[in-house]
Amino acid sequence: MTASRAIRAATEVFTAITGRQPEGVTGARPTADRGWSVLIDVVELERIPATTSVIGTYRVDVDSTGELVSYERIRRFTRGTTDL
Repeated sequence: MTASRAIRAATEVFTAITGRQPEGVTGARPTADRGWSVLIDVVELERIPATTSVIGTYRVDVDSTGELVSYERIRRFTRGTTDL
């Protein structure tokens, strides 16, 4: 499976499970078992101004056929925050 197909599969299954629309994909890498691990950002709490909205980053693992293996939230941050 190509990276683009894995990203598409991961975002589709994430949306179906959580009901949340991904804000963006911030990473993708192949796993040892020929699957993919995809990092997806999603708005968890919409605030005004938008720079204070809470974003969650989720790791979504799919197998070589695009089926969900696991998912978990690995980080939460406000949109205006930068990594140092």
